[in-house]
Amino acid sequence: MDRKLRMGMIGGGKDAFIGAIHRIAANMDGLIELVAGALSINSEVAIESGKMLFLDPERTYTDFKTMLQKEAAMPADKRLDFVTIVTPNFAHFEPAMMALDLGFNVVIEKPITFSLDEAKQLQAKVDATGLTLLLTHTYTGYPMVKQARQMVKAGELGKIRKVWVEYPQGWLSKLSEREGNAQAAWRTDPKKSGKSGCMGDIGTHAANLAEYISGAKIEKLCADLNIMVPGRALDDDGAVLLRFDNGAAGVLMASQVAAGEENALKIRVYGEKGGLEWAQHEPNTLLVKWLDKPTEIYRAGGNYASQSSYMTHNTRTPGGHPEGYLEAFGNLYRNFAQTLSAKIDGVQPAPESLDFPGAAEGVRGMAFIDNVVRSSESDAKWTNFEI
Repeated sequence: MDRKLRMGMIGGGKDAFIGAIHRIAANMDGLIELVAGALSINSEVAIESGKMLFLDPERTYTDFKTMLQKEAAMPADKRLDFVTIVTPNFAHFEPAMMALDLGFNVVIEKPITFSLDEAKQLQAKVDATGLTLLLTHTYTGYPMVKQARQMVKAGELGKIRKVWVEYPQGWLSKLSEREGNAQAAWRTDPKKSGKSGCMGDIGTHAANLAEYISGAKIEKLCADLNIMVPGRALDDDGAVLLRFDNGAAGVLMASQVAAGEENALKIRVYGEKGGLEWAQHEPNTLLVKWLDKPTEIYRAGGNYASQSSYMTHNTRTPGGHPEGYLEAFGNLYRNFAQTLSAKIDGVQPAPESLDFPGAAEGVRGMAFIDNVVRSSESDAKWTNFEI
Protein backbone atom coordinates (compact mmCIF):
# COMPACT_ATOMS: atom_id res chain seq x y z
CA MET A 1 0.00 0.00 0.00
CA ASP A 2 1.28 3.45 -0.91
CA ARG A 3 -1.60 5.34 0.71
CA LYS A 4 -3.74 5.48 3.82
CA LEU A 5 -6.96 3.50 4.05
CA ARG A 6 -10.02 5.69 3.54
CA MET A 7 -12.58 5.51 6.34
CA GLY A 8 -16.20 6.65 6.59
CA MET A 9 -18.05 6.90 9.91
CA ILE A 10 -21.72 6.37 10.70
CA GLY A 11 -22.69 7.95 14.03
CA GLY A 12 -20.13 9.33 16.43
CA GLY A 13 -20.74 13.05 15.97
CA LYS A 14 -19.82 15.80 18.39
CA ASP A 15 -20.16 14.93 22.09
CA ALA A 16 -20.38 11.20 21.25
CA PHE A 17 -17.86 9.45 23.50
CA ILE A 18 -17.25 6.31 21.47
CA GLY A 19 -17.01 8.09 18.12
CA ALA A 20 -14.09 10.15 19.35
CA ILE A 21 -12.41 7.03 20.73
CA HIS A 22 -12.69 5.29 17.36
CA ARG A 23 -11.20 8.28 15.56
CA ILE A 24 -8.26 8.49 17.95
CA ALA A 25 -7.63 4.76 17.62
CA ALA A 26 -7.89 4.81 13.83
CA ASN A 27 -5.47 7.72 13.60
CA MET A 28 -2.88 6.31 16.00
CA ASP A 29 -0.62 4.59 13.47
CA GLY A 30 -1.06 6.84 10.46
CA LEU A 31 -2.58 4.03 8.40
CA ILE A 32 -6.11 5.44 8.16
CA GLU A 33 -7.76 8.75 7.31
CA LEU A 34 -11.36 9.77 7.95
CA VAL A 35 -12.72 11.18 4.68
CA ALA A 36 -16.52 10.90 4.98
CA GLY A 37 -19.21 10.71 7.60
CA ALA A 38 -22.91 10.53 8.39
CA LEU A 39 -22.22 11.52 11.96
CA SER A 40 -25.70 12.06 13.40
CA ILE A 41 -29.37 11.49 12.65
CA ASN A 42 -29.77 15.20 13.47
CA SER A 43 -28.84 16.96 10.23
CA GLU A 44 -27.56 20.09 11.96
CA VAL A 45 -25.35 18.04 14.28
CA ALA A 46 -24.13 15.94 11.36
CA ILE A 47 -23.07 19.01 9.37
CA GLU A 48 -21.52 20.74 12.39
CA SER A 49 -19.62 17.59 13.33
CA GLY A 50 -18.26 17.32 9.80
CA LYS A 51 -17.01 20.89 10.00
CA MET A 52 -15.36 20.23 13.36
CA LEU A 53 -13.50 17.28 11.82
CA PHE A 54 -12.58 19.26 8.68
CA LEU A 55 -14.40 16.85 6.39
CA ASP A 56 -15.12 17.88 2.82
CA PRO A 57 -18.68 19.32 2.88
CA GLU A 58 -19.45 17.18 -0.17
CA ARG A 59 -18.62 14.09 1.91
CA THR A 60 -20.48 15.14 5.03
CA TYR A 61 -23.87 13.45 4.91
CA THR A 62 -27.06 13.70 6.92
CA ASP A 63 -28.05 10.04 6.55
CA PHE A 64 -26.07 6.83 6.14
CA LYS A 65 -27.96 5.55 3.08
CA THR A 66 -27.05 8.59 1.03
CA MET A 67 -23.46 8.35 2.22
CA LEU A 68 -23.06 4.70 1.28
CA GLN A 69 -24.72 5.12 -2.10
CA LYS A 70 -22.70 8.17 -3.08
CA GLU A 71 -19.44 6.79 -1.73
CA ALA A 72 -19.98 3.54 -3.63
CA ALA A 73 -20.16 5.57 -6.84
CA MET A 74 -16.86 7.34 -6.17
CA PRO A 75 -13.87 6.62 -8.44
CA ALA A 76 -11.40 4.02 -7.16
CA ASP A 77 -8.88 6.63 -6.01
CA LYS A 78 -11.44 8.27 -3.70
CA ARG A 79 -13.75 5.43 -2.75
CA LEU A 80 -13.98 4.37 0.90
CA ASP A 81 -12.11 1.25 1.96
CA PHE A 82 -14.23 0.68 5.05
CA VAL A 83 -17.04 2.06 7.17
CA THR A 84 -17.05 2.37 10.96
CA ILE A 85 -20.45 2.08 12.66
CA VAL A 86 -20.72 3.63 16.14
CA THR A 87 -24.49 3.96 16.53
CA PRO A 88 -26.59 2.45 19.35
CA ASN A 89 -27.26 -1.30 19.11
CA PHE A 90 -30.56 -1.09 17.23
CA ALA A 91 -28.92 0.90 14.42
CA HIS A 92 -26.03 -1.50 13.66
CA PHE A 93 -27.54 -4.06 11.34
CA GLU A 94 -29.00 -2.05 8.47
CA PRO A 95 -25.93 0.12 7.75
CA ALA A 96 -23.58 -2.84 8.17
CA MET A 97 -25.51 -4.99 5.69
CA MET A 98 -25.80 -2.14 3.20
CA ALA A 99 -22.08 -1.38 3.50
CA LEU A 100 -21.16 -5.00 2.83
CA ASP A 101 -23.58 -5.20 -0.09
CA LEU A 102 -21.86 -2.18 -1.64
CA GLY A 103 -18.40 -3.68 -1.17
CA PHE A 104 -17.23 -1.82 1.93
CA ASN A 105 -15.36 -3.52 4.77
CA VAL A 106 -16.82 -2.79 8.20
CA VAL A 107 -15.77 -1.85 11.72
CA ILE A 108 -18.63 -2.09 14.21
CA GLU A 109 -19.21 -1.49 17.89
CA LYS A 110 -20.30 -4.35 20.14
CA PRO A 111 -22.67 -6.00 20.64
CA ILE A 112 -22.64 -6.56 16.91
CA THR A 113 -26.41 -6.25 16.34
CA PHE A 114 -29.75 -5.93 18.10
CA SER A 115 -30.57 -9.64 17.90
CA LEU A 116 -28.95 -13.03 17.37
CA ASP A 117 -30.81 -13.51 14.08
CA GLU A 118 -29.37 -10.24 12.75
CA ALA A 119 -25.89 -11.29 13.87
CA LYS A 120 -26.18 -14.58 11.97
CA GLN A 121 -27.32 -12.75 8.84
CA LEU A 122 -24.40 -10.34 9.14
CA GLN A 123 -21.89 -13.17 9.55
CA ALA A 124 -23.34 -14.91 6.50
CA LYS A 125 -22.99 -11.69 4.51
CA VAL A 126 -19.35 -11.29 5.57
CA ASP A 127 -18.64 -14.87 4.56
CA ALA A 128 -20.42 -14.47 1.22
CA THR A 129 -18.66 -11.23 0.28
CA GLY A 130 -15.20 -12.15 1.53
CA LEU A 131 -14.94 -8.71 3.11
CA THR A 132 -13.38 -8.02 6.51
CA LEU A 133 -15.25 -7.05 9.67
CA LEU A 134 -13.73 -5.83 12.93
CA LEU A 135 -15.84 -6.03 16.09
CA THR A 136 -14.35 -3.72 18.70
CA HIS A 137 -14.05 -5.93 21.76
CA THR A 138 -11.43 -3.51 23.02
CA TYR A 139 -9.95 -5.55 25.84
CA THR A 140 -8.54 -8.18 23.49
CA GLY A 141 -6.22 -5.43 22.21
CA TYR A 142 -4.19 -5.15 25.43
CA PRO A 143 -0.69 -6.64 25.05
CA MET A 144 -0.77 -8.48 28.37
CA VAL A 145 -4.12 -10.04 27.49
CA LYS A 146 -2.45 -11.40 24.37
CA GLN A 147 0.47 -12.63 26.47
CA ALA A 148 -1.98 -14.45 28.73
CA ARG A 149 -3.74 -16.03 25.76
CA GLN A 150 -0.48 -17.28 24.26
CA MET A 151 0.72 -18.75 27.57
CA VAL A 152 -2.53 -20.69 27.91
CA LYS A 153 -2.34 -21.79 24.26
CA ALA A 154 1.25 -23.00 24.76
CA GLY A 155 0.11 -25.19 27.65
CA GLU A 156 2.25 -23.41 30.26
CA LEU A 157 -0.55 -23.61 32.85
CA GLY A 158 -1.54 -27.15 31.94
CA LYS A 159 -5.18 -28.08 31.47
CA ILE A 160 -7.42 -25.11 32.27
CA ARG A 161 -9.82 -25.79 35.12
CA LYS A 162 -11.26 -22.49 36.31
CA VAL A 163 -12.08 -19.04 34.89
CA TRP A 164 -13.23 -16.09 37.01
CA VAL A 165 -14.12 -12.87 35.21
CA GLU A 166 -15.78 -9.80 36.67
CA TYR A 167 -16.80 -6.42 35.30
CA PRO A 168 -18.20 -4.08 37.96
CA GLN A 169 -19.23 -0.50 37.18
CA GLY A 170 -21.14 1.98 39.33
CA TRP A 171 -22.35 4.61 36.87
CA LEU A 172 -25.96 3.36 36.78
CA SER A 173 -26.43 3.25 40.55
CA LYS A 174 -29.07 5.95 40.12
CA LEU A 175 -31.91 6.21 37.62
CA SER A 176 -29.66 8.28 35.39
CA GLU A 177 -31.70 7.56 32.27
CA ARG A 178 -34.39 9.89 33.65
CA GLU A 179 -31.90 12.59 34.61
CA GLY A 180 -30.77 13.60 31.14
CA ASN A 181 -27.92 11.09 30.73
CA ALA A 182 -28.10 10.19 27.03
CA GLN A 183 -25.70 7.23 27.35
CA ALA A 184 -27.83 5.75 30.12
CA ALA A 185 -31.08 6.45 28.26
CA TRP A 186 -30.42 4.28 25.22
CA ARG A 187 -28.52 1.56 27.09
CA THR A 188 -31.47 0.95 29.42
CA ASP A 189 -34.13 1.13 26.69
CA PRO A 190 -35.17 -2.33 25.39
CA LYS A 191 -36.16 -0.78 22.05
CA LYS A 192 -32.62 0.52 21.50
CA SER A 193 -30.36 -1.76 23.53
CA GLY A 194 -32.06 -5.14 23.14
CA LYS A 195 -33.26 -7.76 25.61
CA SER A 196 -30.44 -7.19 28.12
CA GLY A 197 -28.88 -4.11 29.65
CA CYS A 198 -25.85 -4.83 31.81
CA MET A 199 -25.13 -8.27 30.36
CA GLY A 200 -25.46 -6.94 26.82
CA ASP A 201 -23.30 -3.90 27.47
CA ILE A 202 -20.45 -5.23 29.62
CA GLY A 203 -21.26 -8.90 30.27
CA THR A 204 -20.49 -9.60 26.62
CA HIS A 205 -17.04 -8.06 27.10
CA ALA A 206 -16.40 -10.35 30.08
CA ALA A 207 -17.58 -13.45 28.22
CA ASN A 208 -15.50 -12.59 25.17
CA LEU A 209 -12.39 -12.06 27.31
CA ALA A 210 -12.94 -15.39 29.10
CA GLU A 211 -13.13 -17.26 25.80
CA TYR A 212 -10.27 -15.29 24.23
CA ILE A 213 -7.74 -15.98 26.98
CA SER A 214 -8.82 -19.52 27.89
CA GLY A 215 -9.15 -20.66 24.28
CA ALA A 216 -12.30 -22.53 25.32
CA LYS A 217 -15.94 -21.94 24.39
CA ILE A 218 -18.86 -21.60 26.78
CA GLU A 219 -21.19 -24.57 26.30
CA LYS A 220 -23.56 -24.29 29.30
CA LEU A 221 -24.52 -21.50 31.69
CA CYS A 222 -26.72 -20.70 34.66
CA ALA A 223 -27.67 -17.03 35.00
CA ASP A 224 -29.30 -14.75 37.54
CA LEU A 225 -30.11 -11.25 36.26
CA ASN A 226 -31.35 -8.42 38.46
CA ILE A 227 -32.85 -4.95 38.20
CA MET A 228 -31.53 -3.24 41.31
CA VAL A 229 -32.65 0.33 40.59
CA PRO A 230 -36.46 0.67 40.84
CA GLY A 231 -38.06 1.85 37.62
CA ARG A 232 -35.34 0.52 35.31
CA ALA A 233 -36.49 -1.52 32.30
CA LEU A 234 -33.43 -3.77 31.80
CA ASP A 235 -31.02 -5.70 34.03
CA ASP A 236 -28.30 -3.64 35.70
CA ASP A 237 -26.65 -6.51 37.57
CA GLY A 238 -26.08 -10.22 37.16
CA ALA A 239 -24.01 -13.33 37.77
CA VAL A 240 -23.47 -16.37 35.54
CA LEU A 241 -22.03 -19.81 36.24
CA LEU A 242 -20.22 -21.18 33.19
CA ARG A 243 -19.17 -24.54 31.80
CA PHE A 244 -16.63 -24.62 28.97
CA ASP A 245 -16.14 -27.17 26.22
CA ASN A 246 -12.76 -28.20 27.66
CA GLY A 247 -14.32 -29.17 31.00
CA ALA A 248 -13.39 -25.96 32.82
CA ALA A 249 -15.84 -24.24 35.17
CA GLY A 250 -16.30 -20.49 35.33
CA VAL A 251 -17.93 -17.59 37.13
CA LEU A 252 -18.88 -14.33 35.42
CA MET A 253 -20.11 -11.25 37.28
CA ALA A 254 -21.22 -8.00 35.66
CA SER A 255 -22.83 -5.08 37.44
CA GLN A 256 -23.46 -1.43 36.67
CA VAL A 257 -24.71 -0.65 40.17
CA ALA A 258 -21.46 -1.41 42.03
CA ALA A 259 -21.32 2.09 43.49
CA GLY A 260 -17.85 3.62 43.36
CA GLU A 261 -16.49 1.29 40.69
CA GLU A 262 -15.30 2.62 37.34
CA ASN A 263 -14.42 -0.05 34.75
CA ALA A 264 -12.92 -2.67 37.03
CA LEU A 265 -12.68 -5.53 34.54
CA LYS A 266 -10.60 -8.40 35.95
CA ILE A 267 -9.95 -12.00 34.93
CA ARG A 268 -8.27 -14.98 36.56
CA VAL A 269 -7.58 -18.24 34.73
CA TYR A 270 -6.30 -21.34 36.55
CA GLY A 271 -4.81 -24.53 35.16
CA GLU A 272 -3.21 -27.64 36.66
CA LYS A 273 0.20 -25.97 37.05
CA GLY A 274 -0.65 -22.34 37.80
CA GLY A 275 -2.85 -19.34 37.12
CA LEU A 276 -3.01 -15.93 35.47
CA GLU A 277 -4.47 -12.68 36.75
CA TRP A 278 -5.04 -9.49 34.73
CA ALA A 279 -6.97 -6.32 35.62
CA GLN A 280 -7.77 -3.40 33.36
CA HIS A 281 -6.95 -0.90 36.10
CA GLU A 282 -3.33 -2.15 35.92
CA PRO A 283 -3.24 -3.25 32.27
CA ASN A 284 0.54 -3.41 31.80
CA THR A 285 0.86 -6.10 34.47
CA LEU A 286 0.15 -9.82 34.23
CA LEU A 287 0.49 -11.96 37.34
CA VAL A 288 1.53 -15.57 36.75
CA LYS A 289 0.98 -17.71 39.84
CA TRP A 290 2.65 -21.12 40.05
CA LEU A 291 1.74 -24.16 42.11
CA ASP A 292 5.33 -24.91 43.16
CA LYS A 293 7.27 -21.64 42.83
CA PRO A 294 6.89 -17.91 43.52
CA THR A 295 4.51 -15.69 41.58
CA GLU A 296 5.98 -13.99 38.52
CA ILE A 297 5.14 -10.45 37.42
CA TYR A 298 5.13 -9.88 33.66
CA ARG A 299 5.21 -6.29 32.42
CA ALA A 300 4.37 -4.98 28.98
CA GLY A 301 7.56 -3.93 27.22
CA GLY A 302 9.74 -6.14 29.40
CA ASN A 303 12.64 -7.87 27.66
CA TYR A 304 11.67 -11.44 28.49
CA ALA A 305 12.48 -14.29 26.13
CA SER A 306 9.20 -15.97 27.02
CA GLN A 307 7.00 -13.07 25.96
CA SER A 308 4.92 -13.79 22.88
CA SER A 309 5.25 -12.22 19.45
CA TYR A 310 1.54 -11.34 19.68
CA MET A 311 2.22 -9.32 22.82
CA THR A 312 5.27 -7.52 21.45
CA HIS A 313 3.44 -6.80 18.17
CA ASN A 314 0.82 -4.91 20.21
CA THR A 315 3.20 -3.12 22.59
CA ARG A 316 3.86 0.45 21.52
CA THR A 317 6.24 1.93 24.09
CA PRO A 318 9.29 0.85 26.14
CA GLY A 319 8.66 -0.75 29.52
CA GLY A 320 7.44 1.66 32.19
CA HIS A 321 5.55 3.91 29.77
CA PRO A 322 1.86 3.23 30.48
CA GLU A 323 -0.36 1.96 27.70
CA GLY A 324 -4.09 1.73 28.19
CA TYR A 325 -7.55 1.77 26.67
CA LEU A 326 -6.76 4.04 23.72
CA GLU A 327 -3.70 2.00 22.75
CA ALA A 328 -5.65 -1.26 23.04
CA PHE A 329 -8.31 0.23 20.78
CA GLY A 330 -5.57 1.40 18.43
CA ASN A 331 -4.15 -2.13 18.29
CA LEU A 332 -7.47 -3.44 16.99
CA TYR A 333 -7.56 -0.77 14.30
CA ARG A 334 -3.92 -1.33 13.35
CA ASN A 335 -4.35 -5.09 13.02
CA PHE A 336 -7.51 -4.56 10.98
CA ALA A 337 -5.76 -1.98 8.78
CA GLN A 338 -2.74 -4.21 8.22
CA THR A 339 -5.02 -7.11 7.31
CA LEU A 340 -7.09 -5.00 4.94
CA SER A 341 -4.00 -3.47 3.29
CA ALA A 342 -2.50 -6.93 2.76
CA LYS A 343 -5.75 -8.16 1.18
CA ILE A 344 -5.81 -5.13 -1.15
CA ASP A 345 -2.21 -5.91 -2.13
CA GLY A 346 -3.11 -9.56 -2.69
CA VAL A 347 -0.77 -10.93 -0.03
CA GLN A 348 -1.37 -13.03 3.09
CA PRO A 349 -1.67 -10.93 6.28
CA ALA A 350 0.74 -11.75 9.11
CA PRO A 351 -0.77 -13.97 11.85
CA GLU A 352 -0.35 -11.17 14.40
CA SER A 353 -2.32 -8.79 12.17
CA LEU A 354 -5.22 -11.25 11.88
CA ASP A 355 -5.64 -11.22 15.66
CA PHE A 356 -8.82 -9.18 16.10
CA PRO A 357 -12.49 -10.02 16.83
CA GLY A 358 -14.86 -10.45 13.91
CA ALA A 359 -18.34 -11.59 12.96
CA ALA A 360 -17.99 -15.01 14.65
CA GLU A 361 -17.29 -13.35 18.01
CA GLY A 362 -20.25 -11.07 17.37
CA VAL A 363 -22.57 -14.04 16.91
CA ARG A 364 -21.29 -15.65 20.11
CA GLY A 365 -21.84 -12.37 21.96
CA MET A 366 -25.47 -12.19 20.87
CA ALA A 367 -25.94 -15.88 21.69
CA PHE A 368 -24.49 -15.19 25.15
CA ILE A 369 -27.14 -12.51 25.71
CA ASP A 370 -29.97 -14.77 24.52
CA ASN A 371 -28.87 -17.73 26.63
CA VAL A 372 -28.26 -15.66 29.75
CA VAL A 373 -31.71 -14.09 29.53
CA ARG A 374 -33.32 -17.48 28.83
CA SER A 375 -31.59 -19.05 31.84
CA SER A 376 -32.50 -16.20 34.16
CA GLU A 377 -36.14 -16.22 33.05
CA SER A 378 -36.29 -19.96 33.80
CA ASP A 379 -35.37 -19.31 37.44
CA ALA A 380 -31.62 -19.66 36.91
CA LYS A 381 -31.70 -23.12 35.35
CA TRP A 382 -28.66 -24.56 33.60
CA THR A 383 -29.02 -23.81 29.90
CA ASN A 384 -27.14 -25.18 26.90
CA PHE A 385 -25.29 -22.45 25.00
CA GLU A 386 -27.35 -22.45 21.82
CA ILE A 387 -26.52 -20.43 18.70
